[in-house]
Amino acid sequence: MGAGALSMLRCESLTKTYSSGGHELAVLKSITFSLEAGGFLAVAGPSGSGKTTLLGLLAGLDRPTQGDVWLDGQDLSTLSEDDRARLRGEKVGFVFQSFHLIPTLTARENIQVPLELRGEEARDRAEELLARVGLADRGHHYPSQLSGGEQQRVALARAFSHRPRILFADEPTGNLDAATGATVIDLMAEMNRELGTTLVLVTHDHDLAARARRVIRLADGAMVADSASPAVPPAAHQQL
Repeated sequence: MGAGALSMLRCESLTKTYSSGGHELAVLKSITFSLEAGGFLAVAGPSGSGKTTLLGLLAGLDRPTQGDVWLDGQDLSTLSEDDRARLRGEKVGFVFQSFHLIPTLTARENIQVPLELRGEEARDRAEELLARVGLADRGHHYPSQLSGGEQQRVALARAFSHRPRILFADEPTGNLDAATGATVIDLMAEMNRELGTTLVLVTHDHDLAARARRVIRLADGAMVADSASPAVPPAAHQQL
């Protein structure tokens, strides 16, 4: 457990299998790596390689068949479902391919939801984040009145609303055109550099994966490559 506390994220011998038709199907096979605080990691690979399954295990949304995960020094295997949910609420942000905005709430109200659930002052923080993602004049619009890129920027602002220590992004550009997707990744990389938030990006797009400072590649559930780019390390953590 002490080893896990040295990193923001660490997994050892992470394995996930499912029973299908009397056979064991290995979706992930003994994945081991660690990620420092403030790092920017891309998990890349084709569809069906185990990327989303790995993200779910790293974020404590699912439990591995074998192996362990430490998130900010916490051994997830020792935590109850409630404690893992509490840990995610305090330290983790999520961005998904399908935005997951509440359609009956405005952009600003969507950003306010996580803060209100925590009993925090929400409106000023939401306005601040809307400006941060370039949507200061769109806060009163509903998701149906926003483009896909704008919706994803609202989702990103919402994910950062409670100042998470780590952000998991699962194919965040999957529903966007190439130019808009690149803009969203630019914004995520910028916030990673400026705020020091650890970022884990799951993508099948090799060009987007190359934007990260480190890339892990999966194939058939196994880690087949782990490479670092010579990018400048992130700045020290700052409050936003």
